[in-house]
Amino acid sequence: MTATSDSINDNNVEIDSLSKAHILAQALPFMQRYSNETVVIKYGGHAMSDARLSGLFAQDVAMLKQAGMRPVVVHGGGPQIGDMLNRLGIQTKFDGGLRVTDKQTVEIVEMVLAGSINKQIVTEINKAGGRAVGLSGKDGSLMIARKLKRTMTDPDSNIERILDLGFVGEPEEISPDILEELCDGDIIPVIAPIGVSREGVTYNVNADTAAGAIASALDAKRLLMLTDVTGVFNDDGKLMTKLSRAEARKLLETGVITGGMIPKIETCMQAVDAGVEGVVVLDGRVPHAVLLELFTEHGVGTLIV
Repeated sequence: MTATSDSINDNNVEIDSLSKAHILAQALPFMQRYSNETVVIKYGGHAMSDARLSGLFAQDVAMLKQAGMRPVVVHGGGPQIGDMLNRLGIQTKFDGGLRVTDKQTVEIVEMVLAGSINKQIVTEINKAGGRAVGLSGKDGSLMIARKLKRTMTDPDSNIERILDLGFVGEPEEISPDILEELCDGDIIPVIAPIGVSREGVTYNVNADTAAGAIASALDAKRLLMLTDVTGVFNDDGKLMTKLSRAEARKLLETGVITGGMIPKIETCMQAVDAGVEGVVVLDGRVPHAVLLELFTEHGVGTLIV
């Protein structure tokens, strides 16, 4: 190698080092903003099923803890549950477009969520240098749940009827004490959304809903909702980087927000109403999406305040 090429190579190394130092310096005020603050992350979608992205997510969570934050992870697992039910030859029933969870199905749901998936996430975070502990809403009576009640109006007769979804529940009460103790002990809680009633009945709870309730109970600084979309779009198809609760409600009422995004946004608004400072809908398919959202000026999703 010539002296000239040596010089060029040294310059490239120096530029690369300066660039990294500049990035770290820019992140400092955001680290200070979130120091010792609770951040709840709802983890699911493509980010959880892609091995590379799941590894990067685990690194992000471990780094948040190292930076002095208090991360809490709540995860879903719909596709994995569907795969297991298919492997076991258990037919899924739907009523009004919603999955009916009978006693046999809820046992499989608990096995997949609180067993397989939960421990995979815990292992990834521990491998990345964090100290994660897996639990479900049953542990320490973390999440007391009640049966979810839904109604459906028949489009022909306009008669409203109650849907019986079986062992599908919603949070009734969150006991944050156990999570506070884990966070105080430098441990990262990883929560499977399985709730239990006061009578001891097991319920499958939607992960978005569970994350919102847990964030509210913990007075979280941020709730991050990882999805498979870039964020929330207006009626012109433009990404909205920030939304007030009133603006979000208008998008719902005018039908701009549709489908599976409706319950997510409703959960976001409920969390904000309950005291969470801000909720962010962001694309979990973006590598290091969590770090980009929390440690850069503009973030990568839609902030609802």
